[in-house]
Amino acid sequence: MAHSESMDISHTAPIQPLNQRARIEPATLEDLPRLVDLTTQLFELEEDFIPDRMKQERGLQSILEQPNRGRIFVVRTDYEIIGMVNVLFTISTAMGGFVIVLEDVIIHPDFRGQGYGTQLVNYVIDFAKRKDFKRITLLTDKISEESQRFFQKLKFQHSHMIPMRLTLAD
Repeated sequence: MAHSESMDISHTAPIQPLNQRARIEPATLEDLPRLVDLTTQLFELEEDFIPDRMKQERGLQSILEQPNRGRIFVVRTDYEIIGMVNVLFTISTAMGGFVIVLEDVIIHPDFRGQGYGTQLVNYVIDFAKRKDFKRITLLTDKISEESQRFFQKLKFQHSHMIPMRLTLAD
């Protein structure tokens, strides 16, 4: 693709079978209650966030209803969603094109350590490469060495940039 300005982000990546009982695919509005459950579990672990089911639902619904803002990919069995990742689209002037902000990577505790998180993040990386995104950025909890090791294993590197926030709501 010659210019990122003409990037087609209207189509998502295909469904990818992981094994006989799980696959990665785009989330739908019908998945919203389970996505709220997973993000609530995640925010209970992170120091910077206070779980609020109504806020999580509003945010997730905004992404699902407006795919030009991003995607939510899930690990789904025939019975339930066992993991998710939130992929937001923005433009980087430094990179000269579209980039991804990766958020809300979570696998249900009963299914951790089975490779689902790695497969989910690799799915996002493949999606980003196919769509000509220039970079993937994520924030991980600085006190969670386990989380940092997970992303480093997938070739994410620490940046010289540090996050700073100005909270404008609540």
